[in-house]
Amino acid sequence: MTKLEFIARYLITSWALIGGFVLIGVVLVNAWSILAGAIINKPFPGDFELTEMGAAIAAFCFLPYCQLVGANVSADIFTMKAGPTSVALMSILAAIVALLFAALLIWRMSVGLQDYREYEEFTGILGIPIWWAFVPVLISLVLLFSASLITLTEAVGTFRKSRA
Repeated sequence: MTKLEFIARYLITSWALIGGFVLIGVVLVNAWSILAGAIINKPFPGDFELTEMGAAIAAFCFLPYCQLVGANVSADIFTMKAGPTSVALMSILAAIVALLFAALLIWRMSVGLQDYREYEEFTGILGIPIWWAFVPVLISLVLLFSASLITLTEAVGTFRKSRA
């Protein structure tokens, strides 16, 4: 493993942990809102806005890690009876698809970020600029691109070993 790959793996894992903390924060805000609504009849205003943003950010934070460790959804029915070479070829194809998907999303989400910054849209209750959510999402997508490169390299290596 190269130093660059080690750093990428570390960043991807750390980013997934940050996504977990964001998700814990979403749960705490919702619990606070429910308890405050039940006890003092004053729920947290805008809790659904934070839930929407937080859940989206957390989901994107997990994508690179899932790609890196092979935890994405897969159809084992295709690989159950396949040989190592066929499985390696399918892994290469999956990594290429993930790489292209990440590149497409980086492009489109960066355009979305520019639009939301230019037109200054805010959430209705808390007045949070919507573009704020795009920043961690774009970081996640760049890490997904990196994870896809790593898994592509690993799949090519596995393919070469299976052919030897």
